[in-house]
This record gives sequence, C-alpha cells and structure tokens, in this order.
Amino acid sequence: MTATAEETRRITLAARTAADLMTPNPVSISADAPVKEAAVLFADRGFSAAPVIDAAGRPIGVVSQADIVVHDRESVEYVPVTKEVERPPATADGEALPRGFQVEKVDRTRVRDIMTPAVFSVGPHTPAMKVIEQMLGLQVHRVFVIGKDGVLVGVISAFDILRRLRERD
Repeated sequence: MTATAEETRRITLAARTAADLMTPNPVSISADAPVKEAAVLFADRGFSAAPVIDAAGRPIGVVSQADIVVHDRESVEYVPVTKEVERPPATADGEALPRGFQVEKVDRTRVRDIMTPAVFSVGPHTPAMKVIEQMLGLQVHRVFVIGKDGVLVGVISAFDILRRLRERD
C-alpha cells in the first residue's frame, strides 16, 4: 500500500524565535489578588492559567484552574448553624434561606498561597525549537517570555505553537 500525496505532506513551524511564537502582553494576576479574582478572570476570559507577578511586573509563579479547584475542595468553610438562632439565615435582601442551605465564609486566601512558585521561562531570542524542546522536557503547557529587565513580555502555550504550523510547499 502506498501513501497518497495527502498523507505524505509535511508541516513546518512558521517561527524562528520565542518572540515569533509568543502571545505578547499576556494577562497576568497579582500575587496579592484574592483567589476569587483569579477564578473570575479564568471564567470571564476562558483561560486555564495565568502568570502571577510581583509589584515590579516580574513573574513569580503560575496559578491554574486546577490550583483553584484543589483549594476550594480543601478549604471551603461555612458559618456554623446553631440551635439558638431566633430567625433562619437570610440573604442581604431579607429573604430567608431554605432549610439545608449554608452560608459560606469569605475566603481571604491570596493567589500567592495557592500558586505554583515556579516560572519556566525563555528569552525573546531563544530559538523556537529550543522552546519546544524545553516544554516537552519539562512537560509543561506553557512557558513565559521574559525581557532583559526580568519583566514578563509574553507567553507561549502549546496552542501558540500549533497555530504557527504551516503546510510545507
């Protein structure tokens, strides 16, 4: 059985450097932001993770949806219900909560408390193939691109790499 022309076409990577691969100016989150803010960011923007930055804009870690799920599973606390309550718990509008409902305590946990404190990074001029080799070797879905001053300038995800694959002429 011989392969058809369709089956033997090759693809190439239309990028030479990390700067060619990266999504510039990535959305990041402050290490001091509440975890709930990260959850809202992921839900609203459709992200699965974001770099965590310090006050100078330098990446110090990454927080993911999985980090938030694990945190919520392990730390949700409820206001205790006591028998001496004169009235059943109510919403801010005064609506009584049905039996069995509980009031969740406000979670004051910060992103820095649940993030992964590791930053896998490359420089803008790192060859594209080195970026791919690093991601495969580290088994990570994304690496950050850091400028000379240590500030975050971009992110490269596996999707960014796939987006730059082209059929070879």
